[in-house]
Amino acid sequence: MAEAHQAVAFQFTVSPDGIDLQLCHEALRQIYLSGLHSWKKRFIRFKNGVMTGVYPGSPGGFMVVVVSYMSYNKYQQLDPSLGLISKLGQHMPISRYMSTDSQKIVGGVLVGTGLWVSIIMIMRSVLKSLLSWHGWMYTSHGSVAWSTRLWMVFSGRKPMLYSFQNSLPRLPVPSIKDTCKRYLESVRPLMEDERYQRMEGLTKDFEKNLGPRLQWYLKLKSWWASNYVSDWWEEYIYLRGRGPIMVNSNYYAMDFLYVFPTSIQAARAGNAIHAIMLYRRKLDRAQIKPVPLCSAQWEPMFNTTRVPGLETDILQHVNDSKHIAVYHKGRFFKVWMFYDGRLLLPREIEQQMARILADTTEPMPGEEKLAALTAGDRTPWANARETYFSRGKNKQSLDAIEKAAFCVTLDDTEQRFESDNPDQSLVSYAKSLLHGKCYDRWFDKSFNLIIFKNGTMGLNAEHSWADAPIVGHLWEHVLSMDPIKLGYTEAGHCKGEPHPNLPGPQKLSWDIPAECQEVIQSSLKVARTLADDVDSHIMPFSDFGKGLIKKCRTSPDAFIQIALQLAHYRVNTPFCLTYEASMTRLFREGRTETVRSCTSESCAFVRAMIKGETRDECLRLLKLASEKHQSMYRLAMTGEGIDRHLFCLYVVSKYLGEDSPFLKEVLSEPWRLSTSQTPLQQVELFDLVRHPEYVSAGGGFGPVADDGYGVSYIILGENLINFHISSKHSSPETDSHRFGGHIRQAIKESILSEVCTESNIGFRVN
Repeated sequence: MAEAHQAVAFQFTVSPDGIDLQLCHEALRQIYLSGLHSWKKRFIRFKNGVMTGVYPGSPGGFMVVVVSYMSYNKYQQLDPSLGLISKLGQHMPISRYMSTDSQKIVGGVLVGTGLWVSIIMIMRSVLKSLLSWHGWMYTSHGSVAWSTRLWMVFSGRKPMLYSFQNSLPRLPVPSIKDTCKRYLESVRPLMEDERYQRMEGLTKDFEKNLGPRLQWYLKLKSWWASNYVSDWWEEYIYLRGRGPIMVNSNYYAMDFLYVFPTSIQAARAGNAIHAIMLYRRKLDRAQIKPVPLCSAQWEPMFNTTRVPGLETDILQHVNDSKHIAVYHKGRFFKVWMFYDGRLLLPREIEQQMARILADTTEPMPGEEKLAALTAGDRTPWANARETYFSRGKNKQSLDAIEKAAFCVTLDDTEQRFESDNPDQSLVSYAKSLLHGKCYDRWFDKSFNLIIFKNGTMGLNAEHSWADAPIVGHLWEHVLSMDPIKLGYTEAGHCKGEPHPNLPGPQKLSWDIPAECQEVIQSSLKVARTLADDVDSHIMPFSDFGKGLIKKCRTSPDAFIQIALQLAHYRVNTPFCLTYEASMTRLFREGRTETVRSCTSESCAFVRAMIKGETRDECLRLLKLASEKHQSMYRLAMTGEGIDRHLFCLYVVSKYLGEDSPFLKEVLSEPWRLSTSQTPLQQVELFDLVRHPEYVSAGGGFGPVADDGYGVSYIILGENLINFHISSKHSSPETDSHRFGGHIRQAIKESILSEVCTESNIGFRVN
C-alpha cells in the first residue's frame, strides 16, 4: 500500500561489501515539512501570547513610547533616566564601562519601558472597570452608552480572541440574604401555602445560622480562584456523573433546513472537514473575532476527549493533532489532515473519504460496536479501558481516536427534512444526531461531525468542555463556508483535483477479547434502552417571528418563555420549576446561570388567559411578565443569579460535613421544563433577507427530568422560530408532539394577535 511505503523513511541491508543505506527522500521531505509546520505553530502561539499579555497595549506601542520619550529628552538635552543610571552605577560595575551616550540610551529604554508598562496598566484598569459596569443592559434600544464609547477607545484597535481575558472581572458572590430572598420569590407560585411556609422557615434558619459560615468559604475561594463556580460545576455536574452522557448530556446541531448543497457523501465531508480545520487554524492563531466575553471555552474545542474514570472523568487535551478519526460501517480509520506541509484541500479530503467508503474490509471482532462503551455507564467503560486498552495495539488505536482533532462518522443512513413528511423526517434526523445507533459516534470526543449517506450533516457535541454557543459559533462558520465560499462542481464534487500521490487512510487495528465484547454488549443494551425512550419532536414555526414580536415592544425570548408557560400549564396543569440557561461569560471563566422563568407574573398571565379575562387585563399582565423575565435574565448574566450560588454553598457544606435540610431540598427539586435558546451569533455570515433558505434547523438536547420536557429553540431571521422538544416515552405525563401543538397554539393565541393589533400591525391568526 502507498501509505506503508511512505511510512518507511530509510532501509538498509548488510552484505559482505558493507552496509547499503537507502533513504526515502519523500519520507524525509515530509518529516522536514511536518517539523517546519510545528515550529511555525509554536512561533504563532508565542507571538499571540505576547500580544495578549500586553493588551490593550502592543509591541508597536512600546517602540512609539520609547522612541518618543528618548527623542523628547534628546531635544530638551535632559538625562532620560533622570539620574537613575548614575545611582545604579554605584552598585553596578558594568556602568563604568559604558560611555555617556550608551548610558543615556539604556536609561531611555528603561524609563520608556516603565512608562509604557504604566500606560498599559492604566488602560487595563480602565478597561476592567468598563467591563465590570453592566448598566448598558438598561439603556434604551438604539442609544450608545458612555461606557461603550470609552470601551471603543480603551479596547485597542485589533484585539485578539483572548485579549480581554485579563481585563474581565471575577464573578461576584451574591449575598446570602439576596439569594434566599430571590429563591423564595421564585418558588412562591409553585407551592401551596403550607409547603411555602415550611420552606420559608428552612430558608430563614439557613440564612441566619449555617449560611454565613458557608458564605465565608465561598468569599475566600472567589478571592483566590478565577471563578468560584466553574471548576466545581464542571466536576460535579458533568465529570462525576456515572450515568450515560449520550442523551443525558451530549447535544446536537442540525444542517440547513431547506438547502441540500450536494448528495455526494464524500464531497460534503470534504468541504465540512476543511472548513472545520480552517476554523481550528483561526483558533490557533487567536484570529476569531473577539467580543468582550470570556473566551476560555474555545481552548479545548479541538484535540480533546473526555476520558472515563472510576469516580470521575477527566478532560484530556493535547496541544496539536494532525489527524482526524473516521468511523464507517464498523471500522475506524486515522486520516492525516496535512501533506506537503499544508492542510489538505476539500477535494483531497473528499478523495480520502471516498477511499474509506470504497473499503470493503470487515470490522475486526468487537470493533463494530466498540463506541457503545462511550454511550453506556461510565464506570464499566473506565474498567474496560484500563483492562483492555492500556497497552499494545489497542492503546495505539484508542490514542488515534482520543488524540484526533475530532471524530467523523460517515453514516450509512439517509436523513433530511422532507416537505411531504416533515414530522417523521425531522424526528428521525434529530434522533440520529442525538444518539444514532448508540455505537456509531464516539460520544467522549469534544464533537463528532456526522455526514449522512445523502450528504446531509450535523454535529454531536460533548457538554463538559463548553456550552452550546461555543459549538454554535463553529457550526455557523462551517455552514457559511460550505455551499457559498467553498462550493461544489456541477457534478456535486468539491472543487479542485484529487492528489495523485496522497497516502491513503490508515485502518486502525484492534485485539478485543471476548470478555471485553461482553462489556460492549452490556453498555449497548443500556444505551439502546435510553435512546429508544427518547420522544422527539421538531417544530418549525413560520407564521411569524421576532420581527412581529419586536413590533409588539416585547422581548422575543420573554415572549417565547411566557408562551411555554401557557403551553405547559395546558398540558400538565400545575406550574413547574423552569430552567432557562443564561451565560455568565461577562466574567472570567464564566459558563452559565439559571433563569427561573416561571414567575408570579407569568403565572398571573397564564391564569388570566385560562379564565378568559379581558384583553386589556391580559395585555397588562403580559407586559409585566415580560419585564420581569428580562429583569431576571439581566440579573443572571451579571452574576446575581441564585442557582450557581446555592450549588456552591451545597458543595462547601459537603466538604465541611454539614447537613443542610434547606440546601438538600433546594437541589433535589426537579426541573420538569428545561429550556435553552440557541443564539445566531454571526448574523453577518447569513443574508437571510436575500437568501431565507439558508437557515439552520438549530439543535437540541435530551430531556432533563424523567417526567419533564427539554425545549431548545432558535430564532432565525424575522419570520422563523424552530423548536426542538424532547421527553420520554416511558413517562405517562409527557408527549412531545402534544406539547408542541400546545406551544404553537399558545404562540398564536388570540390575545397575542390582539397585542399585535393594538400595535397597529394588523396580524391575524388563521
